[in-house]
Amino acid sequence: MEPEVLSFTIPIESNKIVFVWRITAQLPEGDIYCSMQKVFSQFGPLYSLKLFPNASVAEPGYYAVIKYFSAQSAKRAQATCDKKNLFQDTPVKVQICVKQKGFPYKSLELYSHKCQELANHYLGFNGWSKKIIALQNITGLDEDPEEESKPEEKTKLRYLCVVEVTLPYHGIRSRGVGVAEANIEKHNGEEEYAHLWVANLLKSTSRLVRETPSPSHI
Repeated sequence: MEPEVLSFTIPIESNKIVFVWRITAQLPEGDIYCSMQKVFSQFGPLYSLKLFPNASVAEPGYYAVIKYFSAQSAKRAQATCDKKNLFQDTPVKVQICVKQKGFPYKSLELYSHKCQELANHYLGFNGWSKKIIALQNITGLDEDPEEESKPEEKTKLRYLCVVEVTLPYHGIRSRGVGVAEANIEKHNGEEEYAHLWVANLLKSTSRLVRETPSPSHI
């Protein structure tokens, strides 16, 4: 098996998307979702699992769209689950998405909690760590200083955060930059509280928007 490079981005490649259909309505929708989550997460971490009811012209039931972070996980899921009963009395159909041509998509970065789930799965809970190198308020840097804002006007708070990720067992570290934004009302002294709220939000759920070109060795 050839090694696969996983990027910490939202999976959009067709070979990471699995379609499941012929799902009967024998169980409640919530039970079906939980059963599918349990079955298909065995092959690797999921980015998303969405369950949809069949069209009104079709038989009662459901179909699902599953996105894996890994193409190999999607391939194993298809090979193992296709034409199997799984959680119902009749077999389901499982296929990998057919490749679409002529529709280029831009990769979107993952939010912090998804990055942490992915890192914990492949590197182990103690296989990596992160720390905040810098946290700076950049509110108003893109505004015209000559324009006067109304007392009740909304303002956009913006904070920039530099985070360093370390892989201690491999002697590698890399830095990235995240930005958090929030709109608030500028009255009743709430702005100071909002600054603290945005700063804490950035620490816990900052979105990675740029990485250094290559990691550096410790």
